Amino acid sequence: MRIGELAAQAGTTKDTIRFYEKVGLLEGQRLANGYRDFPPEAVPWLRYVRTAQTLGFSLAEIQRHREELQNAPDSAAALSELFAAKIQVVDTRMAELAALRAELTDRVGTGCPLRAAESAQG
Repeated sequence: MRIGELAAQAGTTKDTIRFYEKVGLLEGQRLANGYRDFPPEAVPWLRYVRTAQTLGFSLAEIQRHREELQNAPDSAAALSELFAAKIQVVDTRMAELAALRAELTDRVGTGCPLRAAESAQG
């Protein structure tokens, strides 16, 4: 199928498909007339990529696990491992943000919070 048809069926744009192809998330073949041709299984794969992105996975993470995900996109075991790892990343980031919030809260009303940090360290 051509890029416009793929974009319509997958609910994305042609530019997004071109970008995914450029970064290696999607493969299409060039026809003699220069048009891109994509297999029908590209539609569910693009939907999968978009869903993974909404769950916080980066394109690099999706690309890193592409082969195992494409071979078994609904495999509970494979997905559970990825989700568990992502939860650890989220938990770590939440702890970092909580520490940052506490630091900012401590600096509120100190005049110049950046100078207060320097004098506390010196």
